[in-house]
Order: sequence, then structure tokens, then C-alpha cells
Amino acid sequence: MRCLLPALDIASLDATMGRRAGALLGRARMTDVIDAALVLFALDGDSLMTADLDHIEPLAVAAGLHIDIVPV
Repeated sequence: MRCLLPALDIASLDATMGRRAGALLGRARMTDVIDAALVLFALDGDSLMTADLDHIEPLAVAAGLHIDIVPV
């Protein structure tokens, strides 16, 4: 089995990111701050693995990000 840890970045959800996530949630008319922060930590071209496609995809669109959403 392969480990994904070397491919992961660790980032803090600080006050600045919290405000950015809140603004994104307002634009997307959604409420889950963790989903919004996850999307905002992504860069164009990144892949996000999630079982929550219904939340991540519209947030990525509202953020103007082109990310590959991988269902798990």
C-alpha cells in the first residue's frame, strides 16, 4: 500500500483564511467552513479527494478554481 503523506501539504486555518472562507461561503450561498477552507487551500490544477462532491464542486466554481475533484 502506498502512503499519501509525502504528497500532502499541511496548512493552518487562521483568522485570515476563516474570513476568506466566510466570503466564499457567502458567494456560494453555502455554510460549511471546512469545505470552503479546503477549496481555498487548493491551487489551480490540484486534485481534491472527497466524498462530498455536492459541496466541494460548487465552492470550487465560486472560487474560480479549476481543480480535479476525485470521488472517494
